[in-house]
Order: sequence, then C-alpha cells, then structure tokens
Amino acid sequence: MYRTIEDFRKSWETQREATLKILGALTDESLSQPVAQGSRTLGRIGWHVVLSVGEMARHAGLQVESLPDDAPMPASVADFVATYDAASQKLPDAVAAAWTDEDLAGLIDIYGDKWTRGQTLAVLMAHEIHHRGQMTVLMRQAGLVVPGVMGPAREEWAAYGMAPQA
Repeated sequence: MYRTIEDFRKSWETQREATLKILGALTDESLSQPVAQGSRTLGRIGWHVVLSVGEMARHAGLQVESLPDDAPMPASVADFVATYDAASQKLPDAVAAAWTDEDLAGLIDIYGDKWTRGQTLAVLMAHEIHHRGQMTVLMRQAGLVVPGVMGPAREEWAAYGMAPQA
C-alpha cells in the first residue's frame, strides 16, 4: 500500500519501464502465442495490461486519458507500446492532481469491495507485475528473447561474464 504519492510515482516509473521492456520485446507474430487451447493469447494478455492502466484508474475515480476498456486489440506491437506509454506516463500526474498523501488512506469502492486509494495503486502495480510474469513464459514458448526486468534474464548472464543459472 502506498502512503505517499511520491513513493507511488517512483515505484510506478520503475515498473512502467519494465512493462515497456516486455511489450517492446514482443513481435507482431508472437501476439497469437496461446496460453492453452481456448485461453488468452500473449497478445490478449499484453493488451489487457495496456488497457488496465486506464480501466483501473477510472474505477478509482482518476482521469487518465486512455482507450476505452473494450478497445479492439491492434495487430501491431508498436501500437501496444505507444498506447501503454501514453497512458502509463499520465497516471502519476492524474494521481497527484486528484489526491493528496492523506487521501491515500481513504476508502473507495472498487470492484465491489472497499480498498484504500493507496491499496488500489499497489494492486494496479501488482496486477501489472503478475501479467508480465505470464507474458515472459509465453514469450519463451514463442521463441522470443525475454529482457531482464527484475535482474538478468537467461540471455543476459553472458553480458555479466557468468553462465546462465539453471
């Protein structure tokens, strides 16, 4: 849970950059990589992450210029990256414009439950991290190089002069 807007802003910037790295490592062809038959694809999960910034912000009463929740998934990774970049860049300013540090302790109705505003920001971030993890598995299955975001990925160990960890 966040208790200050500045703490959220710092964390969000780090996580935002990590999400941009993952989205940017996708290819247009990889968007159709399935989780399992009848399940979401890599593209569908990625697009969900992109749209969730605005969707969760709206549920929390924040004004973030973003696509509607039901916006169709584009076929181009460049569109994923541009859309996420625009919305995610605006989120911290929307938080700062609408809430004070003291407001973060206040309860709001969200998804049929009551969360503090600070908890809502933490859930948004955890939600994004969760889906990034799903995406990295599908990226490996699709034959893509996975960028390290919380430490080096398998392909990056060599740059540190080390063998990849098994």
